[in-house]
Amino acid sequence: MKNRLLILAALLAAAGCATQEAPKPAPAPAPAPKPQVTPEVKPAPVAKPEPKKPALVNLSSRELFEFNKATLTDEAKKKLDAEVVAKLKDVGEVRYINVNGHADRLGSAQYNQRLSEKRAEAVRAYLVSKGVDASKVETLGFGKTTPVKSCPDQKDRKGLIECLAPNRRVEVEIQGAPR
Repeated sequence: MKNRLLILAALLAAAGCATQEAPKPAPAPAPAPKPQVTPEVKPAPVAKPEPKKPALVNLSSRELFEFNKATLTDEAKKKLDAEVVAKLKDVGEVRYINVNGHADRLGSAQYNQRLSEKRAEAVRAYLVSKGVDASKVETLGFGKTTPVKSCPDQKDRKGLIECLAPNRRVEVEIQGAPR
């Protein structure tokens, strides 16, 4: 009988275990929240306004200066009025005006340097007389260093002077904001 009691006890124990609810497993830990990655928002590139290129005006010596002179002719003043002073009316704020004087190859380097400076100064003085702010005008003389025309030596000096005329010039560069 002892065996039977042991079997019965074992059966009851097994049956009791079957009717008992098994303990629920501990809930799995919640996954750690993933850090939210916001896409990097870059501001849309702003189109930069294209910088205005300076207005470059080349003026020939035939219209500005006589050979070996730095005095403006009447034709030169008309040309400056039409080509430079008129353009200044379209400029709201002048940042600067460069006036570059040039000479031909006839004469010494020192003489031509000084002559080109005087030509630039003559144009500057004229522009100032027309109301341009003198503090905005810079002058430079380039002497005979930047010719635009090459001429062979000639026996006829007048012909050579005429041929080299494009090298005797003044360049005016205006930089400013448009109106």
